[in-house]
Amino acid sequence: MCLAIPGKITSINGDMAKVDFGNIKKDVFLGIVKAKVGDYVLVGSGMAVQKINKKDAIKIIKEWNKLK
Repeated sequence: MCLAIPGKITSINGDMAKVDFGNIKKDVFLGIVKAKVGDYVLVGSGMAVQKINKKDAIKIIKEWNKLK
């Protein structure tokens, strides 16, 4: 089982994307997901595994923030 976290793509360079997870930005492999800057993706193990819509991403992020 894998935990995937939603984040927003801020830049893309080849198969790598800079993804913003709030106050943390990480380089993420984008090779298996077709996405563009501004899209939200679910990231697990350093890889974007699925593109998701903004509404669902924000809902998930709000729930995560409740756990802090």
